[in-house]
Amino acid sequence: MATFHAYVHVPFCRVRCGYCDFNTYTATELNGYPQTAFLSHLRTEIALSLEQVGRRELKTVFFGGGTPTLLPASELVEALSVLVDSFGLAAGAEITTEANPDTVDEKYLRELRQGGFNRISFGMQSAVPEVLATLERTHDPDSVARNVFLAKNQGFKTSVDLIYGAPGETMDQWKLSVEVALAMEPDHISAYALIVEPGTKLARQISAGEKPLPDEDLQADKYEWLESRLEREGFHWYELSNWSKIAEGNSGHNMAYWRGQDWWGFGPGANSHVAGRRWSNVKHPSNYAQLLVDGSIPSVDIELLTETQQLEERAMLGLRLREGLDLDVVKKLNPQCARPVSEMVAEQLIDGRAALQGRVVLTLRGRLLADLVLRKILGL
Repeated sequence: MATFHAYVHVPFCRVRCGYCDFNTYTATELNGYPQTAFLSHLRTEIALSLEQVGRRELKTVFFGGGTPTLLPASELVEALSVLVDSFGLAAGAEITTEANPDTVDEKYLRELRQGGFNRISFGMQSAVPEVLATLERTHDPDSVARNVFLAKNQGFKTSVDLIYGAPGETMDQWKLSVEVALAMEPDHISAYALIVEPGTKLARQISAGEKPLPDEDLQADKYEWLESRLEREGFHWYELSNWSKIAEGNSGHNMAYWRGQDWWGFGPGANSHVAGRRWSNVKHPSNYAQLLVDGSIPSVDIELLTETQQLEERAMLGLRLREGLDLDVVKKLNPQCARPVSEMVAEQLIDGRAALQGRVVLTLRGRLLADLVLRKILGL
């Protein structure tokens, strides 16, 4: 029986960062939708979802965005309370919110902690003002360390998110950001290579020659240096872009995604996956609200996954994990996988000892070429 999880998408941001293609809206993009109505609409969606799946105990809850902490702390706590009252909560459940460092203070964090939240993920991205400016992040770099300290004092588990490979970012700037993050002593660090998404402001700037393309070779060098540096500090990688000091520091919510568990995504544009069925909500808050007012679940693109699709997802997601991918899954998708697996071992892209034990586990080099490894072992 799959475990059950909830994701709440809060689609509001003060400004739109140039690199971001998430489903987020600034005040001028809401077409009159009031942020104050969000909690009421969320209540309605939760009630409709309960009719669909019944009472299933929540193992994790994650508030993402957008910027969840643009909402008053009382509204996040109330949203969590509605979820818990509706579905129940497993003992020791992980309750996370993302936070922009400039949207919280000690009082805000205290209210979240008293309301049941126990983990907070800060969007740090960089410690270098010039890099933050390139990414159009508006927070004060010093606010990250201050709020990580306050959160730890309140008893939160803490995570910081970094981005490497911004146009013009040097290796020394990247190293500085990592050192600043480590000095905060978080429980968890995420680090993502910047991807230039089509349609974003950054993509247009690069196309116009205003900013350079990220250097892929330099991005790889930054990843390898990061792995070495974090390893010396006692962090272990457990997913391609995520590190923690102990297994209990892993993001339980994201592990549920990567292991193919069940989750319901609430809010505009949120994605869901329950019992082999996948769908997403309509994106704009006004359309989302109207469907709920009409008594409908605000979902689109509903898809019942075939057995092959489910296996492909297990392969794609499982390969990202330190624990690796069960070779039996690969064999079901590609009965002729023995040769490419042997080739990947010879090329030091997957671990030979793990392969003999029936698992496909990426080496450091393999992590840099994970998409290539997946295509080859599946014969694509």
